[in-house]
Amino acid sequence: MATKVYHVSKREKDGKWQVFIQGSDKVIKLFDTRKEAEEYCKEMAKNQDATLLVHKSKGENKGKIDKAVHKSTKK
Repeated sequence: MATKVYHVSKREKDGKWQVFIQGSDKVIKLFDTRKEAEEYCKEMAKNQDATLLVHKSKGENKGKIDKAVHKSTKK
């Protein structure tokens, strides 16, 4: 079974932070801040043994991966 990969990125049209699953165009949830989106997504990734990728929102590296939180190792 493939590992789920959650992405957190900032939307250009309204400046909100979105959470979505890799390979899907559907936004799971929107947040006003990056911190809120990351906290929500970290919990989802932890519960589902998934990976979280956070994208940069500014500068020349905009859109590139800023932070990766890999799936937990269950004991």
